[in-house]
Amino acid sequence: MALIPATILTGFLGAGKTTLLKRVLTEAHGQKIAVIENEFGDENIDNDILVQDSKEQIVQLNNGCVCCTIREDLRSTLSDLAARKRKGELDFERVVIETTGLADPGPVAQTFFMDDEIAECYLLDSILTLVDAKHGDGQLDTRQEARRQIGFADQIFISKTDLVDAETVEALIHRVKHMNPRAPQRKVNFGEVPISEVFDLRGFNLNAKLDIDPEFLNADAHDHDHHDHDHDHEHGEHCDHPHHHHHDDDVKSFVFRSDKAFNPAKLEDFLGAIVQVYGPKMLRYKGVLNMKGSDRKVIFQGVHQLMGSDLGPKWAPGEKKTSKMVFIGLDLPRDVFLQGLEQCLV
Repeated sequence: MALIPATILTGFLGAGKTTLLKRVLTEAHGQKIAVIENEFGDENIDNDILVQDSKEQIVQLNNGCVCCTIREDLRSTLSDLAARKRKGELDFERVVIETTGLADPGPVAQTFFMDDEIAECYLLDSILTLVDAKHGDGQLDTRQEARRQIGFADQIFISKTDLVDAETVEALIHRVKHMNPRAPQRKVNFGEVPISEVFDLRGFNLNAKLDIDPEFLNADAHDHDHHDHDHDHEHGEHCDHPHHHHHDDDVKSFVFRSDKAFNPAKLEDFLGAIVQVYGPKMLRYKGVLNMKGSDRKVIFQGVHQLMGSDLGPKWAPGEKKTSKMVFIGLDLPRDVFLQGLEQCLV
């Protein structure tokens, strides 16, 4: 059986997760989707698209999708769904997990890596985070869960932009970009998102090309965070926006890049050590690495303490072999990371 793609949908209370989900479920895209809701709260999927109200955990939706609540842990729900699909009892092509507004998506994402049975059935496609343009700033100021959700995201949707002025939206986009430069942002109204922006983003595919992270590979995206200091012109980029910097968010990102190759053993030891110490604060990290002795790119990424790497494509003839890594986390000691990585170079 082919791997079933899974998408994690997160976002703070009221950001529009259910609206987006309903839109995805009712759009005529011909796909059968299983939805796992972390809890049926007040904002659960409306009964008008539910077929029956059964005691069972799994409800068939009238558009051929299935919906279930997690009253126990996610692992057993996923395992149950996969088993029923194998037996032909349920028909679905992908899974969407809607987390509660206060949830940390980290443990949900980790489920797909830690459990062999789940890893053999599912492929974690991406984490989507919704941010409410009207209340987003206040939520980011006061709630760490909201900041963490941005740190985890592969794709960010800014909702309710029609309720605020353009300057407020731009300031929010700028702020979010600082926290997570690798997730593309898109403004959405009433959950109207083309399905191509929701599914098959391959945010988690280690071996996928990194075209889905255009910002991540952009030399100029956030150069005040880079540490090849020979490019002075890049450091003046934000001087004209002093008012954007009164937010000192604890979720931040920084980038390491080098044209020297890594010593694989040293790098493995160093990454192993920092993950032991800082893992709970490391939300997402990802990179394309130039390893000594390999003619192929090494693509690596992780969530919290779990990391993996994969051989990517060969370096093209004449391509500059540059290692680039981005770290997104809570108050990570940037200097410790950057100096440590520097010492792993050949």
